[in-house]
Amino acid sequence: MLRKKKELIPLIGFMAFAAAGASSAAIYFLFTKPDVIINKKNNPEPWENLDPSKPQKLLSINQQWKPVEELQLVKNLTK
Repeated sequence: MLRKKKELIPLIGFMAFAAAGASSAAIYFLFTKPDVIINKKNNPEPWENLDPSKPQKLLSINQQWKPVEELQLVKNLTK
């Protein structure tokens, strides 16, 4: 088919590049982002292990984190 319609070669190239980019982005987010959970049985509360000073979004503008005293008190009482 490509021998008869040579104008499809760039289209197929762009589509292959887009598919490879989408696949690599999905694999990157799967293994590096803490909000993606693969195994819930070994770590049922993964949000407890997050570093609050590290941004979790792809783009964070003016991120400031301050602990809430009431939540810290409840967290310390439940441990």
